[in-house]
Amino acid sequence: MEFAKSLSGHDKNQYYLILEEDGEFVFLVNGSTRTLHKPKKKNRKHIQPVKRIPAEAEAFLKQEITDISIKKALNAYENFVLKKVNAAES
Repeated sequence: MEFAKSLSGHDKNQYYLILEEDGEFVFLVNGSTRTLHKPKKKNRKHIQPVKRIPAEAEAFLKQEITDISIKKALNAYENFVLKKVNAAES
């Protein structure tokens, strides 16, 4: 599993979990507005894959993949990013 950041569209700068890849398209979920039953289809060139995922976020994804675990993993990742940005500003 891999995270991605949306680079364009109404969901610009939002983070998702890549559920499936199909050629030039990916299917994204976030556990709330885009659930496992209704993923967002997005062109691969409009996302930026996330390479470094903190252990806290990975822990949620090692469990059974549900909308709740996806939401918790994305929240853990966003908190990690905020801490990193705040540390860089200090």
